[in-house]
Amino acid sequence: MCKSKVMKESLKKIMKLGKIMIVPMDHGASSGPIEGLENMNKAISEVKEGGADAIVIHKGIYKHCKEEIGDLPVFIHISVSTDSGNALKKVLVASPQEVKDLGAQGVSMHINIGNDYDSEMIADLGFVSAECDRLNMPLLAMIYVRRETFGEIVTETDEENVAIAARTGYELGADMVKVSYTGSSESFEKVVNGCDIPVIIAGGAKGSEEELLKSIEGVMNVGGAGTSIGRNIFQHKNPIEMTEKIRKVIHGN
Repeated sequence: MCKSKVMKESLKKIMKLGKIMIVPMDHGASSGPIEGLENMNKAISEVKEGGADAIVIHKGIYKHCKEEIGDLPVFIHISVSTDSGNALKKVLVASPQEVKDLGAQGVSMHINIGNDYDSEMIADLGFVSAECDRLNMPLLAMIYVRRETFGEIVTETDEENVAIAARTGYELGADMVKVSYTGSSESFEKVVNGCDIPVIIAGGAKGSEEELLKSIEGVMNVGGAGTSIGRNIFQHKNPIEMTEKIRKVIHGN
C-alpha cells in the first residue's frame, strides 16, 4: 500500500466522508490560560459532548487530560511561539515520533510565511512531513501569510496569499491544511481548487455567530473539508451548543 493510501486510511478514522470539525485548544502555550481554556478538562469535555471530530492540544495537556479525552481523536501540536516573545517565529517543541509514542492520532504544526523567519519554518515543515510519512501519522499544517507591519502582526486573507499558504502545505507533504478564510465562497473556491488535499478554515478572532456559520456553509459548498475553529467555540457562552451548530453545517446532522 503506497503512502498516500495509508494516510487516507488513517484520516478516514478521523474524518467523516471527507469532512472534519476540529477544535484547536493549543492557545495556552502561546497566550496563557485565556478565557474558555482556564480548565482544560472542562473545555475538552464540552467539545467532545458537542460532537467535535478531533481536537488540537499540546503534549502536556494530552498527558494530563487522558480521561476526559477518552476516544476523541487528537492532533498533538508540535510548534509554538509566545505572545511575550517573537510571536511570528514558530519553533518545534515535539517530534512526530513523540506524538506516535504518546498514542495520539495525528500531528499538527503551525508555520507563518511571508516574513523574515519563514525559511526556517518551511524547513521544519519539510522535515516534519517526512517523519510523519515514515510513521504513517497524518499531518495537519496550519499555514498563514503573516508579517509584522508597523509593530503589528498582520494576517493576509486575500485569495492569492491564502492560495499560496494552502499550496505550500500541499507541496511540502501535509495531509490536511488549515488556512484563513478569504471572505467569500467564490474566492475560497480558488484556494480549494489549487490544493489537492483537504482544506479547512480557521475561525480567526471571536465574532458574529451568524456570520461564522454562513462562512462555513460557503466553504463546504465549494469543496472545503471543514473547520478548525477555537475561540468562537470555547469562548462561546455555550460551547456544547456552538459545537453542535458548526457540526451540523459541516456534516448535516
